[in-house]
Amino acid sequence: MNEIRLNGLTLVLDEKEERLKEKAARALGAAPSDVLSCRVVKKALDARRSKPPRFVYALHLSLKDHVILPDVLPEGLQIQRREGEPEDFPVVCEAKEATSCVSVRTGSASPLHDGGPFGKAAKGKIKPVVVIGSGPAGLFAAYRLARNAIPVILLERGRPVEQRVADVRDFWERGLLHPESNVLFGEGGAGAFSDGKLTSRSKNPAAGWVRKVLVEMGAPEAILTDAKPHIGTDRLRQVILRLRQKLVQMGCDVRFESRVTDFVIRGGKMAAVAVNDRQEIETDCVILAIGQSADDTYRLLRERGVSMEPKPFAMGLRAEHPQELINATQYGRWAGHPLLPPAEYFVTAALEEQDRSVYTFCMCPGGQVIGCSAFPGRVITNGMSNAARGGVFANSAVVVNVRTDDFARAGDPLSGLVFRDVWEKKAFAAGGGNYCAPAQKLAEFVEGKFSGVVGRTSFLPGVRA
Repeated sequence: MNEIRLNGLTLVLDEKEERLKEKAARALGAAPSDVLSCRVVKKALDARRSKPPRFVYALHLSLKDHVILPDVLPEGLQIQRREGEPEDFPVVCEAKEATSCVSVRTGSASPLHDGGPFGKAAKGKIKPVVVIGSGPAGLFAAYRLARNAIPVILLERGRPVEQRVADVRDFWERGLLHPESNVLFGEGGAGAFSDGKLTSRSKNPAAGWVRKVLVEMGAPEAILTDAKPHIGTDRLRQVILRLRQKLVQMGCDVRFESRVTDFVIRGGKMAAVAVNDRQEIETDCVILAIGQSADDTYRLLRERGVSMEPKPFAMGLRAEHPQELINATQYGRWAGHPLLPPAEYFVTAALEEQDRSVYTFCMCPGGQVIGCSAFPGRVITNGMSNAARGGVFANSAVVVNVRTDDFARAGDPLSGLVFRDVWEKKAFAAGGGNYCAPAQKLAEFVEGKFSGVVGRTSFLPGVRA
């Protein structure tokens, strides 16, 4: 039996997926009966305006032994000998945060590393690994450890996701900010109040493993094959809850409202972490999964002698438009077709003379713009979509790259945090000092004009022209 991957097979909008097997066989010069199995590996929408919208597939095919693969394929198709899809990943993963302005330098791999990241439980009695933060990185680090019978304590400064939802609602509807339970702090991290997009710019096989775990916890199976997998904020919260329940079942000690207030170093080595200024947890291994907004933790690490360096990041604004406008622009006369999802876009421009790039980021079809302040006196915005992406608005971040020479001060690797804080405070003041966001029409912003009039918006708690 031959196992291959066939890339680039297409279906127009009204073609059924049942035709994939037949079309694959024809492309290979074989009979449909020669294709023993046909499984969708990846599915993407090609909505370029030069041609009618179509779906593009990558298929895993099992073929009878006598099938001889052709030397020449129809245009756009490619054969790939199937490579295994490992259930696990014997690699160390690298993660990057688009808006973080601090890079924490780390040393060699943990002594727990044995053929993979925590691939086998260490022998003998060991102190628990302390994972700080319960966003995606923290949850999956804890899951990986617990799955391999390594004792782990997961510390989260915020509240469980079900309580956090109520705290965030208070902020959006009444402007009441809870400093430790908000859109940025709490179980699930900032992603629990975002679009639930699963974006990876790496071909690391860990990405497939992560998606499989999410499906086991209740995420839609479509994320295993969609080229742009998306869970949705509403559904993601249930996934997070089930993942926590699974962690507890596997023996993970999950503690909420537990802010790390010190790192205890003895003899140049990690000895313990202090929690809420009153409890010490002995450990010789800490995983920092603190996200990009834990300014106090970054400063604490600096005080304790952890090597850091400033890094470039990006900042900007949120642009919001009617979703129907984006659909019509992207899909043309096919807009409104029941098989087409709410349209997305990506825009980029390079300003070479200024060494700047302006681009859209985290586009949320059928979503809303939300306030996501975590600290008093600052305004921060983000985008959010539910699973159905059924809202009347679309929004996207429009950002510009910020270089280290824009903010770096000699000897201060945390100067990017200060730079960011300045603009967040300016936004707070411009919005009226009550967590409303300053706003204007997008065309006027581009043209350098200001009428003081803005249209409808989804933003909560509100906007001020």
